[in-house]
Amino acid sequence: MRYLRLLAVAACLVAGVATASPASPREGADYMTLAAPQPAQTAGKKIEVIEFFMYHCPACNALEPELLDWVKKQGDGVVFRRIHIPHTESNDPEAHLFLTLEAMKNEDALHAKVLYAWHVEHRRLLSDADNLDWAVKNGLDKARFLEFYNSFSVKTKLQNLSRVAASYKVDSTPTLVVDGRYLTNPAMVDEGNPGTPRPALNKVTLQVVDALVAKARAAK
Repeated sequence: MRYLRLLAVAACLVAGVATASPASPREGADYMTLAAPQPAQTAGKKIEVIEFFMYHCPACNALEPELLDWVKKQGDGVVFRRIHIPHTESNDPEAHLFLTLEAMKNEDALHAKVLYAWHVEHRRLLSDADNLDWAVKNGLDKARFLEFYNSFSVKTKLQNLSRVAASYKVDSTPTLVVDGRYLTNPAMVDEGNPGTPRPALNKVTLQVVDALVAKARAAK
C-alpha cells in the first residue's frame, strides 16, 4: 500500500509539472530584466513582443506552431515582430533572406515556407545563390527580389544585426523580449523549472510571456 501511495504522489507531481504555469515568473529564473531597456515600436497600451530566431534553429522551428497560436490570441493588444540573429556575422545568408522578405512585405506569407525548406526538405540556404533559387521557386519575381536583396536599406540592417542582438543581451535562439525590457526563452525556463517535460516547455515559456505582457501593460 505504501508503494502504491508513493506512485500516486509521484504521478501527481509529474502532472503538476506538465501543467506548470509560472503565472508569477521569477526574475533571474524565468526571465531577466534588461539593465538598458530598448525602445518598443508601440504606442498606448499595446505591448511589443520580439522573437529573436534563426531559420536553421530546430528549437525555433519547434516553437513556431505554438507561438503563432499565441500571437493570434493576443488580438490588437500585442505587436509581434521577428529579428533574425546573424549566424555568420554581417554577411549571414539566412538573415539576409529574412530581411529581404521583410522589406518586400512577404515575411508573413513565406516565413513558414523557409522553415519548411530547412527542417522538412533539409534544404540548406547557405549562399546568395541558394536564396535566389529558393525565392524564384516560391513565386517571387527575380528582378524585384534582387532589387531588395541588394538594396542599401537591407544591407545596412544586415550589418547592424549583431549590434541589435547585443543591445537586447540575446545570446541564444529562440528568445522572446517583451516591451523592450523583459527577456525569456525556453532554455531559461527549463533551467529555472527543473523537471519540466520537454513537450510542455514551449507552452510554459509562453505562459511566462503572458505574465510579462501583463506586467508590462500594468506598468503603462
